Amino acid sequence: MKRNTVQRQIILETLKKHKIHPTVDELYVKIYENHPSISKATVYRNLRQLTKHGIIRQISLPDGLERYDGNAELHYHFNCKSCDVIVDIFIEPLAELNANVQKQYGVQVEEHDVVFSGLCLKCKTKGGAQNT
Repeated sequence: MKRNTVQRQIILETLKKHKIHPTVDELYVKIYENHPSISKATVYRNLRQLTKHGIIRQISLPDGLERYDGNAELHYHFNCKSCDVIVDIFIEPLAELNANVQKQYGVQVEEHDVVFSGLCLKCKTKGGAQNT
């Protein structure tokens, strides 16, 4: 990455502080509260650069909205279909998955992303009586 600008640092710190896996718009609202001079275009541009350089992670969900995670360490995510919360899942990385894909398709896998989906404990408990 060329340089670490003040704007980039503000974006990164805000993303790490708010562990909600925000969309660009959600992150921009949080940044705007304390730094109204930072434009949405600056947030977009810096998120792309931070993702490209592996400093943050981009999470792709079926709803089509890209979300961002300030924790670039290899981990997975759980997305609740009811309340849309995204939770970090720390389990042993599925390294054999990379090897299987490489062997079967002849590609070189450098990383993978897994998002589990279903009902979080809160939504499951709330709707539990209806699901039985």
